[in-house]
This record gives sequence, structure tokens and C-alpha cells, in this order.
Amino acid sequence: MMDPTHPGQERPAEPRIGRSLTLHLRGDWGTANLHRVCGWIAQELADRCGPHTRIATWNSRGFSDAVHAVGRGEVQVALTTPAAFAAAALDGRGVFTDEYYPDLRALGVVPQRDRLVVAVHKDLEITSFAQLRADKPVLRLATSVRDGVNHVGLAAHEILTRSGVDVTGWGGRLLEDERPFESLDHARDGRANAIVHEAVMLPAWQDIGRAFNFLAVEDEVLDGLRADFGWPDAYVDDGWFAGQDGFRTLDFSDFLVLTRDDLPEDVAYAIAWVLGETRHLIEGQYRHLPPERSPITYPLDPVTMGRSPVPLHLGAAHYYNALPRP
Repeated sequence: MMDPTHPGQERPAEPRIGRSLTLHLRGDWGTANLHRVCGWIAQELADRCGPHTRIATWNSRGFSDAVHAVGRGEVQVALTTPAAFAAAALDGRGVFTDEYYPDLRALGVVPQRDRLVVAVHKDLEITSFAQLRADKPVLRLATSVRDGVNHVGLAAHEILTRSGVDVTGWGGRLLEDERPFESLDHARDGRANAIVHEAVMLPAWQDIGRAFNFLAVEDEVLDGLRADFGWPDAYVDDGWFAGQDGFRTLDFSDFLVLTRDDLPEDVAYAIAWVLGETRHLIEGQYRHLPPERSPITYPLDPVTMGRSPVPLHLGAAHYYNALPRP
């Protein structure tokens, strides 16, 4: 198949697996983006495998539980987010200190431009972490549960602790939930006067953003998180939140498609091919949204999808290395 964007160059060969497969994938709670990606992979992979292929998608939380599920061999493929957090499982850092998996491999990255942000209500008249430490206000802070699994709760705890913020010690309380929707509701309805969360493309952030100040995470905190866990930082653009200047915070981007190095090479190649060559199918589910406000940041670029914080599986690398280059 010729590549219309690079005349004279061939696209990577379409996979055909004659034998029937039984595969287990792990997505998210059931109705969010990771499950959609699993459904896409399952459909397109099954079309290219033996006639009795069966592919199941298990519910998951999409965080460290998904990484453990792959590492322990409970499933062959799982999605986790943010992508960079999985790298600590290769050599036993952070929540993976007691159980880690040097044989983890990536099949690709599905891009999602996201950030973890810290915001306090404007009534508190606080615009920086230094001021927050000095004033020690009583906070009702909405975030996710800190249980060693939820990456939002984990990251929120690390940022707050390293920034010298003691919510309960200052007389406040934490409002902890699993998903961003409940936390955003707390902020919108006045139950919370502070929030630490992700999914900044959700419209609810624009609803509450006018009433909150967003705090830049201090350089020494971001540098420490990168050094200790490999967590990158990123910038929130001016005006992303109405009336707010840009600021630096923790990067919370991308869905990582994980496996182990013992996945058969032809299956790994086939899944990577599906991600890169049938990307229009998943893009079509998000094109009613502007790309910068979409939970999957389209248009997808296969070359970029092959850049992973976890080493690529050899079979997946064969696909990405075969892509036409400009």
C-alpha cells in the first residue's frame, strides 16, 4: 500500500495472523476513553486473526493496577495513564518499589494532552504556593483517593507534600473520589474551595475556572518529581482557563498501551499496526470536539505514537521502524 502523504513510499505491511487468538485487555471503569481504545484494538485485531479469535476487555482503573495486571501476566495488554508514570515500574521506583517489572514493553502511545492542576477559590485571594504556605487557609480540597493505585491521588499527595501544604493539619479536609467528575462537582457546587485534578479538556473545568486561581507548581517540586519518579512537567497555555495566565505544572498526558516482552511478535506488530493504520476509526469518535479540547488529541501521528517512556516491544518496533519518514 502506497503512502499518499509520501509518494513512492510503502506503508508497513498489513498483518494477517492465521491462528485464532484468545487475548485479555484491560481498559478503564467501563465508559471512558481507555475502554474505547480497547474496543478499537479488539475489533481491528480480530478482523486480521483466525476465525475463532476471542478478545475480552476487563474493567480496570487505568492506573498502577493496570501496570501490575500486565506485569503479573493477568492480561496480555492494558492501558494506563499518564504514560510517563509506568516507567517507574521498570526499575522499582515509587509505588512499584516492592514489585516491579523490567520486562514491560509498549505497543504504542495514544496521545492525550493533559495536565494535573492545582486551583484554589478566588475568595481565598491566593495566587502562589508561597502565599498558600504563609496563609495556611482552611481548605476543603477535592482530589482523587490516595490508595497507591489512583495516579491522580498519588500525584496530588506528592505535589502538596513537597510544596509544604498540610490540608488536614491546617484544619481542613480532603474530599476524595475516584474519577474527576465528582471532584469537579465539589468545586462547582461549593463543597470544595480547592481542587487538584486532571482531565483539563473537560468542559466542567471551564465552568469552574473563572472562580479559581491556578497555582504554578514550584520548580524544585517539579525537578524532584522528575528525578525521583521520571514524571515530566509541562506548560498550561495562557487563556486555557478563562482569564488565567499560563503556568507550569505536572504533565499528565497520554494513554500507554502496555504488554510484556513475551507477547508473540506477530501479535505485537499487529496491535501497533492497528494503532497507526486504522487511527481514523478512533479519531472519528472525537471529531465533534476541537482537537485541543478532545480526550484524544487528534490527528494521530503514527511516528509520535511510537515514542514511549517504556521500551517498545520488538514486534511493535518493527511497525514503527517501517513507517515512511519525511
